[in-house]
Amino acid sequence: MKKDPSKQKEKLKINEIIVVEGRDDITAIKRVVDAHIIVLNGFSALSKKTINKIVELSKNNDLILFTDPDFAGKKIRDTLKRYIPNIKHAFVSQKDATKNNNIGVENANDETILEALKNVITANQDIENRFDISDLIDNGLVSGSNAKERRIMLGNILKIGYYNAKQLLKALNSFNISKEQFEEAVEEINSLS
Repeated sequence: MKKDPSKQKEKLKINEIIVVEGRDDITAIKRVVDAHIIVLNGFSALSKKTINKIVELSKNNDLILFTDPDFAGKKIRDTLKRYIPNIKHAFVSQKDATKNNNIGVENANDETILEALKNVITANQDIENRFDISDLIDNGLVSGSNAKERRIMLGNILKIGYYNAKQLLKALNSFNISKEQFEEAVEEINSLS
């Protein structure tokens, strides 16, 4: 039985090539966007050959890296960012990407995937260091009983993912988050606490 084309949702057209960890991620993303997607097959498959292939691809194409919000996804992101500093990043939160204790982009719903791809971030190669450790301490993001939860909330609001305190400082600066964006996010966190 064929689907009625008038009842199909219009897919968002993405011109960049989306780089994902696994085949299931492709299936989830293809539900909502029209894009060329390539798969890495996880962190263990991130060989020198694969990295070189992605680097070559980046010379003539814009890339969006869309990895799982877990340790392996962060390692892939950090590795590829070293080789391709201008790669764009799409993020989903662990909460939105978890199903039956399995964390992955493939578990995110269509709206979450669309939101992530509409809010891609490009890392800034010339880190300006507008944030320092005092910004994190003063806003309860380093120490205290709920610092981790506050960092999770901050990462979700700013759409940059979760980081420990040291990594958060680097992420805020490299993803070019403004002081204003940071302060608005902290205000939102404080209003929820």
